[in-house]
Amino acid sequence: MKKTVSLICLIICTLIWGTTFIAQDTGMDNIGPFTFNATRFFVGFLAVLPFVILFEKKKIKDQIKFNEKIFLRLIIPVGTFLFLGCIFQQVSLLYTDVANSAFFTIFYVPMVPIIVYFLFSQKLHWSIWPSVLACLFGGYFLSDMSNASIRFGDTLVIIGALFWALHIIYIGKIIELFDLPFFIALIQNLIVSLFSFILVFVFEEIDFSKIKLETIEILYAGILSGGAAFALQIFGQKNITAAPAAIVMSLEGVVAAIAAWMILGQLLGLNNIVGCILILIGVLLSQLAPIYIKSYK
Repeated sequence: MKKTVSLICLIICTLIWGTTFIAQDTGMDNIGPFTFNATRFFVGFLAVLPFVILFEKKKIKDQIKFNEKIFLRLIIPVGTFLFLGCIFQQVSLLYTDVANSAFFTIFYVPMVPIIVYFLFSQKLHWSIWPSVLACLFGGYFLSDMSNASIRFGDTLVIIGALFWALHIIYIGKIIELFDLPFFIALIQNLIVSLFSFILVFVFEEIDFSKIKLETIEILYAGILSGGAAFALQIFGQKNITAAPAAIVMSLEGVVAAIAAWMILGQLLGLNNIVGCILILIGVLLSQLAPIYIKSYK
């Protein structure tokens, strides 16, 4: 039952994340990427705060009291990796299409076991290598190699995917030790917002009249994605390990591509569709092959 609830949480999370790509893209019509991220995650922080007060206020002291150093050692990387993943993804949308950004983001799925191997010495299944190969070929077909701007945008997304993979891994670690999904979501939102505001002060300017024009996009990305979806991710990963969780969340690429077509009219060419399919095959192979083979041994 717990696994079923966690699975449902991850599916809802994926639907929200996929459609949030639209809000991220249109939300930069009047403001810069750093301003969008800073305000979006601050709204996410405010959205989660009431749930922390209602459901976890008493548990926080009990669970962190004797493990404060461990919590800090985990939550700081969680927030930092989320910040870096979001920044690279957000900036990429200035240069590439929603579908490209979404599908290159799910490169994090085959990255997860590779990073776990190097960080925690867990064995790599043979299926990872053909998966990576499929993703690389898929990336070639998906990206317009003749357009330097798109190539640059896609490269930013792939770099961001590395940090998304690290975020998923460390979320899995922290939720094993601390049953505080809302509080974890609250703190990671605060970290991302604070870091993003630093970039705003350095590279952009705060113009409330322009921010107001992006209210709907900021609220959608902040409340639903930054607030609800990240909390749902943590709930989901509580009873489902990182690899299967990554499979479900990788479908955000499909959701984003469909949403971009329906709402923004961003059509995919034949090469792009082939690229998307290859990336999806690579992502699924990296996770399903080990489970399938193990069940028949």
